[in-house]
Amino acid sequence: MKKNLGLIVGILILLASCGNKYKKIEGFTQGTTYHITYNSSKDYSKEIDSLLFHFDSSLSTYKENSIISRVNKNDSTVVIDDLFEKFFTTSYEIYLQTYGYFDVTVGPLVNAWGFGFTEKADVDKKLIDSLLQYVGMEKIYISGQTVVKGNENIILDGNAIAQGQSVDYVSDFFDEKEIDNYLVEIGGELKAKGLNPDKELWKVGIDKPIENSDETNRELQIVLKLDNKSLATSGNYRKFYEKEGMKYSHTINPKTGFPVQHHLLSATIVADDCIKADAYATSCMVMGYVKAKNLIENLNEIEGYLIYTDEKGEYKVFASEGLKKMIVE
Repeated sequence: MKKNLGLIVGILILLASCGNKYKKIEGFTQGTTYHITYNSSKDYSKEIDSLLFHFDSSLSTYKENSIISRVNKNDSTVVIDDLFEKFFTTSYEIYLQTYGYFDVTVGPLVNAWGFGFTEKADVDKKLIDSLLQYVGMEKIYISGQTVVKGNENIILDGNAIAQGQSVDYVSDFFDEKEIDNYLVEIGGELKAKGLNPDKELWKVGIDKPIENSDETNRELQIVLKLDNKSLATSGNYRKFYEKEGMKYSHTINPKTGFPVQHHLLSATIVADDCIKADAYATSCMVMGYVKAKNLIENLNEIEGYLIYTDEKGEYKVFASEGLKKMIVE
């Protein structure tokens, strides 16, 4: 249940040239890039840097002394903050909503397969079975400002939700400053509010799932217009590795312990909050097409767009009714 933090996964922001009152901020955070555009006469770049630094100090596994890293290392002195509590409680909510397909305790498995922050292990079924005992959010809980683990080998991996949460964190800052027009994008997850410099709704392009695509050879599948909504896309077509002719996806099923193997290529979720859009997009990629479609159709708080292949290997799509109304013709 891990995304490629080095690439913007499946999203292209279609920006008009910024007017005098629109400002752009770009940089690096959480092992990825961010691009922020907002309508204000004030320069908030220092405040944004401070917010992102604070967020990394709580939830970035790239920082050895972050709260989540210290929890993973069983530091008995660590005290959680509001960001960590939000991450944990929302993760548990979606863990229950998806019947365990979304699970941030998947860390030991992600690491074993070489998609985490340790070297890849020599994976076999015996190893995976030994690690599954440490997976499951019912085995860890918060008591006061302390995280209590059922076993010290439990490792949290927040990469399927933390970037979305960081988008909300920055967006909340703009809302507090009464900035009505902005687009916040971090690692491909984003929130758009108000209007772009051309006084139109923000437009976002969703990539076609082309294997090994990057900034030089990407193609757009559709373009969406977003009206005060968050969006996240998760896909298996960019990050994987091959061994003995077999492709292994970076998306790990926490129920089996193995990389997923199904026909769903990418999942785009639109929601009010980016933390949920991010987590549900990953959940869909773990579930596969049939369960993902059912999740989208039965959750009133999200809209979704799925790209998959049929039995003949031909590309197919599913779009929820609400998302269809967002498509730019």
